[in-house]
Amino acid sequence: MKVRLLDIAHARSGDKGNTSNIGLIARRPEYYDTLVKQVTAERVREHFAGVCLGKVERFELPNLNALNFLLYDALDGGGTLSLRADPQGKTLSTALLRMEIDAELPE
Repeated sequence: MKVRLLDIAHARSGDKGNTSNIGLIARRPEYYDTLVKQVTAERVREHFAGVCLGKVERFELPNLNALNFLLYDALDGGGTLSLRADPQGKTLSTALLRMEIDAELPE
């Protein structure tokens, strides 16, 4: 079935210069494997097409049931250079939570 990430995870985001950093944390430990399988760096890059102009790196944090993504060249130069409404990427976590994935969730 299709689920939005919002239904199985929460997220935080911020920046380091022109790179956005998004943490995606499973709402329940049993959802972590689904996140690992479904939320790849490639899928995140596709989800942010037009926003993220560079590569996306993914890091797994199994002890936290979380994934961390670095989106390079995603903030139009960053907080001091960009004229975007969100030059520090604070809303990108909310945008990621709108992604839909295929999931057979454990009860």
